[in-house]
Amino acid sequence: MHRGFRYKLAPTDEQEAALRQFAGVCRLVYNLGFEQRRDFWRQHLRQTGKHISFASQCRELTKLRAEFDWIAAVPSVAQEQALRDLDRAYGDFFKGKKDYPTLRRKGLNESFRTKGREVTVNRLNAKWSAVRLPKIGWVKFRDTRAIVGTVKTATVSLDALGWNISFACEIEHQAPANNLPSVGIDRGVANTLSLSTGEHLSVPASLGAIDRRHRRAQQVLARREKGSKRRLRQLRRCAKLSAKRARIRRDWHHRAALGIAERFGTVVMEDLKVVNMTAAGPGKRGLNRSIVNQGWSAFETILAYKLEERGGTLVKVPAAYTSQTCSECGTIDKRSRESQARFNCLHCGFTAHADVNAAINIRRGNTPLLRVEAGTAPAVETRTGNHTAKAA
Repeated sequence: MHRGFRYKLAPTDEQEAALRQFAGVCRLVYNLGFEQRRDFWRQHLRQTGKHISFASQCRELTKLRAEFDWIAAVPSVAQEQALRDLDRAYGDFFKGKKDYPTLRRKGLNESFRTKGREVTVNRLNAKWSAVRLPKIGWVKFRDTRAIVGTVKTATVSLDALGWNISFACEIEHQAPANNLPSVGIDRGVANTLSLSTGEHLSVPASLGAIDRRHRRAQQVLARREKGSKRRLRQLRRCAKLSAKRARIRRDWHHRAALGIAERFGTVVMEDLKVVNMTAAGPGKRGLNRSIVNQGWSAFETILAYKLEERGGTLVKVPAAYTSQTCSECGTIDKRSRESQARFNCLHCGFTAHADVNAAINIRRGNTPLLRVEAGTAPAVETRTGNHTAKAA
């Protein structure tokens, strides 16, 4: 398995200046490589008979480092990783997985990555450790949990709340047999998660308060004069609120996913196209903001790997009619959903919370017999960690 461990760095002023320099040079190398691929690929193909590749750009990077000392001051491994990111971005584009790559921007893409063999971690005390980064030296970080496995890469990044380091580790793990019961989960706005057991889980209320503060801060930002120091300070305030909101949401996702993974062996969720659901449209701004604040896709990813660790599976079933179907008699009637929270079947009289009723239908959507009767038997997408397979 591959897992990430993220920590908050505490660099000195000199180290922070070096981190910014490293991130800036790696961003420059990426953008130069991008412009070369975008604007000069035909000329390169005519002259050499070959397309621009990661290997050819690494050879040109060596010449660039020999010409400019300030580029050579940054570790070559970090610059090669930037070119590798570019090569992967183009590969994903040609495979149809991602949009066409774009330039990296200062203030948004402040990061660089090095290989695991280039870094060393040393524990200082119960709360602090230090990591040795190439050409920077030992940088302290807040040690909140032990690193497990073999460190493959280390990524240093800057967000609105400071510098962070993420270790990507490879862990040898044998998933145990999992005979725990299954559960269906319906994702919503009023209740982030509704389980077929009747439980409701929602993101912390503090997220709503931070969101209101963030909107007010953005309104103030809109009144600031462009290029002024007051606008810059307000922009930083907006960024800090956004980063704090993201951290609170991510922490809740991990806690909720861990609780579910420890109690259930199979989790069934709707196959939602969140990108399409949050597309711009008339009167959808408030709904889109609410969906984004819940972090449905991020929770799904976290839950998938936590289930994988414990031998469980995450199954995705079609979302059609799950909220309009009575979980008691199976009748589909949109009039039975009286409101956002209440479901009252007009045919058998069954009443329940609308989201719980939908969660029960989602869980039953993984039953082979019901899938055959519904005519959806051939393909149900099953996700386990980063792997996707088709289940009958």
